[in-house]
Amino acid sequence: MVSFFLCLTCVFSLRPLEISAKKPVPFLRQVVSVKKKVQRDPRFDNLSGEYNPEVFEKTYSFLNTLKKREKEIVRKQLKKSRNAEQQEKLQQLLKRMTQQEEAEKQRQRQREKELALKRDQREQAQQGRKPFYLKKSAKRKLELAEKYKELKGSGKLESFLSKKRKRNAIKDKRRLPFRKDT
Repeated sequence: MVSFFLCLTCVFSLRPLEISAKKPVPFLRQVVSVKKKVQRDPRFDNLSGEYNPEVFEKTYSFLNTLKKREKEIVRKQLKKSRNAEQQEKLQQLLKRMTQQEEAEKQRQRQREKELALKRDQREQAQQGRKPFYLKKSAKRKLELAEKYKELKGSGKLESFLSKKRKRNAIKDKRRLPFRKDT
């Protein structure tokens, strides 16, 4: 009875077959193939569709309300907290949330500008005129001019220019050849 039980355990144990590494592999060796799981990244996969920012904004617009609610909760917690370390963490979190909000607004403004340009080009094409496409450098100049107007309106132009001058001065110092005074 005991030997029968041992024999059954030998039969039902599905361990891999051990083969010596010193002997050459047989020509017609049977290998059990295991199907490999194919991982796919939805960002680059055609099955997920193409990214359209307008559709994305409409679909996930509810997230903006959730973010605003979370921001209010963080503000309330910041007012209530007495621990200095926790206050600092909450301030950093609040700052990051406002920066993300500003960045999103900036992206939205940029998208609206691009859409307006495309609309103008479409109208020109419908009227029979040849559409005029701006170069990247011209777009950059227009964005910079708009940024200066915005900074001038908010009164932060002078501080922005002074910081820019300092940065450029540091870059120029680095480019100068190093001279030892002997």
